[in-house]
Amino acid sequence: MKPTQEEILNQLSALHPTADCELQFSNPFELLVAVVLSAQCTDKRVNEVTSKLFRVCNTPQGFVDMPVETLEKYIFSCGFYHNKAKSIKALSKSLIDDFNGIVPDNMDDLKKLSGVGSKTANVVYAVGFGGAGLAVDTHVFRVANRLGIVNEKTPLATEIALKNFFNKDYWSKAHHLLLFHGRYICKSQNPDCAKCPFTAWCEHYKEKKCTK
Repeated sequence: MKPTQEEILNQLSALHPTADCELQFSNPFELLVAVVLSAQCTDKRVNEVTSKLFRVCNTPQGFVDMPVETLEKYIFSCGFYHNKAKSIKALSKSLIDDFNGIVPDNMDDLKKLSGVGSKTANVVYAVGFGGAGLAVDTHVFRVANRLGIVNEKTPLATEIALKNFFNKDYWSKAHHLLLFHGRYICKSQNPDCAKCPFTAWCEHYKEKKCTK
């Protein structure tokens, strides 16, 4: 039986009372860059990189002007630095050309930025502007489908299903709670099922892929 919205939010809130964005930023543009860097990289590593990077450059024009080789040196340790450097420069140019260098505060325009997909747009909209967003990263995708909250094959389908399951007022909260659960308890390898309150519903646990 699928857990209810209230059961999920209450249990996860008790287990992860500090669940929130762990990326460090001082404005929506810094958040946007940090989210790009966070792909297949830990927030801890991103924060180490951006603490140095943003002291040197934290504006769209600055990144457009920065040689790609210089940017790559700063972000090397985040992985996939060639692609991430190109993405940061492209979205910076897109911001200047289409939005006067200002990060848009709505989902439609955020998705118009070069290289910005649904996950990134949802994070920036929810965290940067307090909007109703529910980003599906690898952790949210894994937890939502393992627990049987949804049964989808792609992140986008999972996002749509989760937005239908959770009340809009709780989208951002649900994102952070599911993310924290995936990051710290329901890990991809060796999930800590002994600490999880959802084994009665968890499809992964029922299939005996995990043991208490």
